[in-house]
Amino acid sequence: MLRRLILILLVALFAVGELTPALVYAQDAGQSQQPPKRKSLFDFLFGGGQDDQAPPPVVKAPVVVAKPKKGVLPAVAKPSVQKSSTAVRLAVFGDVMASDLAAALDRYYANDPNIVIVNQGVDGSGFARPDFFDWNKTAGDLIQKNSFDVAVMFIGTNDRQSIKQDGNSYKALTSDWSDAYKTRIAEFVQILRAANKPIIWVGMPAVAKPDLSAALSQIGAIQQLAVFGGGGEYVDIYDRFVDDNGAYTDTGPDLNGNQITMRRKDGIRFTSAGADKLAYYVSQTIKLYYHGGSVGISVADALAGTDAALMVRPPYQGLGQTRLLEVAGAVIPLTQSAKPATDLVTAGTAPASSDAFDMTQLLDAPQGRVDDFGIGRAPKVPTDESKPATAAVAPPATAAALASPVATPVAAAQ
Repeated sequence: MLRRLILILLVALFAVGELTPALVYAQDAGQSQQPPKRKSLFDFLFGGGQDDQAPPPVVKAPVVVAKPKKGVLPAVAKPSVQKSSTAVRLAVFGDVMASDLAAALDRYYANDPNIVIVNQGVDGSGFARPDFFDWNKTAGDLIQKNSFDVAVMFIGTNDRQSIKQDGNSYKALTSDWSDAYKTRIAEFVQILRAANKPIIWVGMPAVAKPDLSAALSQIGAIQQLAVFGGGGEYVDIYDRFVDDNGAYTDTGPDLNGNQITMRRKDGIRFTSAGADKLAYYVSQTIKLYYHGGSVGISVADALAGTDAALMVRPPYQGLGQTRLLEVAGAVIPLTQSAKPATDLVTAGTAPASSDAFDMTQLLDAPQGRVDDFGIGRAPKVPTDESKPATAAVAPPATAAALASPVATPVAAAQ
């Protein structure tokens, strides 16, 4: 019996001796992957266990300060239609709204080989943040490269933010902000005008959010003053994309009079149809500098060729639908309601008037007459030879002679 116990003990010691190095190696290799130790009743009562172990040190990644991105001009796209080598290069500057306008103008002039549209819209740009994109510097660089002939600017939706200048920060739409903003726009216009580059500035439209719409309206007013002061052209489009009450609407008539969606779901940008309508309005001012070619978008104009064509232009929408261009100097009662443009009757040729006014009548107005404004002629004084001969006038009868009876002869009866 004792021998058996001794034999079993020797076998056990031999097995432990053989397995111990392998167990130590496995423990060292898998120490980092050792499963968490479960808490015992002793740990709950007296503490200890996994929670008492020191947490592993947290290694923080190095902080990398990224430089703010800056806007860049888009690459000039090749026109889909072959253009003339001497075509007028019309560059459209501004933000993402300008890019939509450039695409619409490209469709509008698609069939005209004598004008090419160059999209130069930079998304997110404006005049409040030249650190993101400096339009004044860009204008000077493009003029040096002679890369455009006529400029169209459509910008402002990103400018409702503070302006930093000379170490000061001006809150949007304050007095100091307005002065700084106006100065930057005036400098841009002056750079183009000094290089004999015509500038057509497109004003701000109404947008869906009332507070943003009011802010853009103020920004548009500042732009208008700066552009007019620098000798540029300003296209006011605010009333063109509102309803009859002057409020924002996302629908309206297209160039053919069909009621469709004019604005995108964001309440700011234009749809393709809305941009085409905007391009039509801008094209009317472009005619001041470009007089050639046909257009690629058909425009329904029922008043073309009539006397009413000069009074109101299609497409009719917003406040312009209920306002007619009255003749200058006409006396209009204050109680007279405006007639809608849809009530206009196509006019024919007016008959010639026999009593038409002649400017020589103004020159011949005698002095003292109501239309004598200092250039009238003095009336001629008749001379003695030209005086007509006066007939002899019998003296008036006296009252006694009129009262005495008239004597009549009586024949003698003998």
